[in-house]
Amino acid sequence: MIVRPHQHWFFRLFVWHGSVLPDILFRLSLNLVMSVIAVICLQWYEQLGVRLTTAPFSLLGIAIAIFLGFRNNASYARYTEARQLWGALLITQRSLLRQVKSVLSDEAEIQQFSQMLIAFAWSMKHQLRHTDGRDDLRRLVPARYLAQVENSPQPTNRLLLCMGDWLGEQRRAGRLSDVLYSGIDANLNRLSDVLGGCDRIANTPIPFAYTLILHRTVYLFCSLLPFALVPDLHYLTPLVSVFISYTFLSLESLAEELEDPFGSSPNDLPLNALCNGIEIILCEMIDRPGPEKMRPDGNCMLT
Repeated sequence: MIVRPHQHWFFRLFVWHGSVLPDILFRLSLNLVMSVIAVICLQWYEQLGVRLTTAPFSLLGIAIAIFLGFRNNASYARYTEARQLWGALLITQRSLLRQVKSVLSDEAEIQQFSQMLIAFAWSMKHQLRHTDGRDDLRRLVPARYLAQVENSPQPTNRLLLCMGDWLGEQRRAGRLSDVLYSGIDANLNRLSDVLGGCDRIANTPIPFAYTLILHRTVYLFCSLLPFALVPDLHYLTPLVSVFISYTFLSLESLAEELEDPFGSSPNDLPLNALCNGIEIILCEMIDRPGPEKMRPDGNCMLT
């Protein structure tokens, strides 16, 4: 995610990092080539008596703009829901640790539980990004649970089971009443809800056929547009055509990027920074030194 201080509107016009322009530059160059070809072939084009007018492109452009709006709204809704789920994760983990710390006096047990909570956040991050989380698991998971978590094909879900086992042990030892047990178990269920919600977003992309028809229409529109503009604009055709194509291609590219909010693109959620913030907060709650807070890099990027 790009974290950028407020900029003057003029300087923002020239921002490169964090925009989708690097991703669509090659596609824009193809449109520029088509525009130059249209200008060069204008004489022969008119002699053939074949004339594309801007009328069908105006109608098609309106339709494409509406569908691109729906596509971007759907992708942004996924992004917003993902951020809300990670916000709910922090709230639930903070509540769980507060509940456990208020009723238990054994510092070792409280620390074990807090380590599993922190490990849960990092493990979920690795699961969503399809990265290797063994280093974080070895760093955080208590030794008594490490083997079963590390060897599980679903370590994040296994951590939930381990926290449930830990909670059952405290109840059987008489450290928790039935009312307190039910309250803490309800918050563990909320962690399961968060995990399930993130899995649903990550494993359910926008229907491919819907994306494909919009993708094909946008590229066909941008490819033929220069031939409709060239009779009226002549040498200005490349400039106008590239500008219009930039609008459609950038919206299509941004929607595709936001569709998976858990990736590592500049506009995706900064999961590393979110996990780092959770670890800092939970460590502070048990009076342990936490890691240093992550800061944006030289490109104002948080991963």
